[in-house]
Amino acid sequence: MDEILAATAPAAAAEESAPAPAPAPVQAQNRQELRDEFEFELPRGYVDDEGTVHRRGTMRLATARDELRPQIDLRVKENPAYLSVVLLSQVITQLGTVTDVHAGVVERMYATDVAFLQDFYRRINSEGHTHAAVTCPLCHGSFEVDLSGGRLGES
Repeated sequence: MDEILAATAPAAAAEESAPAPAPAPVQAQNRQELRDEFEFELPRGYVDDEGTVHRRGTMRLATARDELRPQIDLRVKENPAYLSVVLLSQVITQLGTVTDVHAGVVERMYATDVAFLQDFYRRINSEGHTHAAVTCPLCHGSFEVDLSGGRLGES
């Protein structure tokens, strides 16, 4: 990588001396902001070493690097089921007051919370949203809920 950067450095320096063309103006109505972080609330919550329960957190969108990195992780090579632990630890940016979410934190979560996070990851990275269509078991009415932290029954 360093060799490539060194080989292209003189060309880059020459390009820097020439003024760059002005970017074309972007019309405001065509501009969309990408939402890259999503809030969630765990069903049970992560219990830290002091006994504090952390339920609310944020997860960012995964990058190609996030999906590739676990493939070379020795823990994943030894146990392919560990892939989701490594992957989730890379994309969860905060969990309550915990800002250093690593594989050890995800390992200590309840299975229901890990299953929730796996589904949440799939929804925001594959489907692009956190909404799910559900059916009431009593009245059989269909409606949509937001899985990103709102409590059921709240509107």
